[in-house]
Amino acid sequence: MSYQKLQTITEGFLRDSGLTKTCDFSYDEKLNILWCNIDSDHLRGLSYRSSEGMHALNYLLRKVIEKSIGEENAPTTSVIVDIFNTEKKRIDSLRNMAHMMAERARYFKSSIDVDPMSPYDRRIIHEYVSTNMPDLKTESVGEGRDRHIVIRYIG
Repeated sequence: MSYQKLQTITEGFLRDSGLTKTCDFSYDEKLNILWCNIDSDHLRGLSYRSSEGMHALNYLLRKVIEKSIGEENAPTTSVIVDIFNTEKKRIDSLRNMAHMMAERARYFKSSIDVDPMSPYDRRIIHEYVSTNMPDLKTESVGEGRDRHIVIRYIG
């Protein structure tokens, strides 16, 4: 599915929900992400407190997209609604941390434990390492709030 169709669905969702009338879209071809950045002061609160509000908004958008095109036709392109680029900065920070930890695992040729984090954050780490570092493997271990990623050197 083209990202233009996803853009149309996203624009309709944001307009119909009354959140915003405009959104600046950009497509990251390398990461296959359609970014929708909103600069709206009345939505600023969604981007604070661990970005829970923004995650909820993105979850709702994913469900709207699934309903619009059908779950079996789920797009491979991710759509992320971002407010003042806070989510993009947070994801970049997670990728930088993943890169540093992965380099540490390579250097010591051993396993490195990453601090516990949310499932969404773990997914970002898994994707980054699996895409960019074929000599490393990630896996989630632990239960509940202690669930974390282990980056393993496989040579």
